[in-house]
Amino acid sequence: MSQSKRTARPLDHLVLPVADLARTRQRLAALGFTVADEARHPFGTANACVFFSDNTYLEPLAVASREECEAAALEGNAFVARDQAFRFRQGAEGLSAVVLGTPDAAEDHIRFRSRGISGGEMLEFSRPMRLPDGREGLGSFRLSFAADLRSPDFFLFACQRLRALPVDSSSLHRHGNGVLGIAEVVLSEQNPTDFQYLLQEAVDEREVSAHSFGMDIQTGSAKISVLTPAGVQAFFGRSIEGAERGLRGRAVVFHVSDLEATRALFAQNDIEFAEMGGRLIVPEAPGQGVIFAFGG
Repeated sequence: MSQSKRTARPLDHLVLPVADLARTRQRLAALGFTVADEARHPFGTANACVFFSDNTYLEPLAVASREECEAAALEGNAFVARDQAFRFRQGAEGLSAVVLGTPDAAEDHIRFRSRGISGGEMLEFSRPMRLPDGREGLGSFRLSFAADLRSPDFFLFACQRLRALPVDSSSLHRHGNGVLGIAEVVLSEQNPTDFQYLLQEAVDEREVSAHSFGMDIQTGSAKISVLTPAGVQAFFGRSIEGAERGLRGRAVVFHVSDLEATRALFAQNDIEFAEMGGRLIVPEAPGQGVIFAFGG
């Protein structure tokens, strides 16, 4: 595939492993998010998503049936196998995957294999979803995976929405904290450019912005940033010195409509936060495995 034919993949959603969906729902609601009803996957995991008006979303992911997950992993389900590996190494909560939108996951799978970054066989599945008005909907997806063996605690995949979830934008897209969408996904690594190739090929974008704290790559209206430990400290006040090598999910930065209203809600709900660089920085907490920053 020639460089002239490259089309950068937009951010679709983020996979956030969690220990318990009920506790996660409570935490996200306290932060001002509207959370969709729980939905089961046909391979033992379950989620309770947070949808945004920019067509991105968060996918808090829990283990609903350990037996089903283990069976799916043994059958070659890369999504479940990598989720299990993350939980084994890093615990039940965090940010394990960046998901990119694609019109053709099969084409991406071929491209990932040819570039040497395939993270497993393609996966196609459907899952039900209950809408706020009680109606049932069905979403169907095809996934192709990209990974690097040097980074066992993070992967990417392209997601083709064969049948889009029937999200009711009039209700699920409205959030009390004023969040409109995802501005930035922050990863960490001691030497960010060691993983430049993986990100370039997964996003299908050659342009990378390098800076003193790491590098950024644009994915539609959002960007993926890979920061050194010093960069994470500088931008988010979080010390990660001594962290193992490899990409690790560290933070999600959100666009908000009114930062003062967000600040007032946090004060009302007794949410701990700090202010840095014009953002409200909320540290990790049970049900929220990574830093959330408001004011992208």
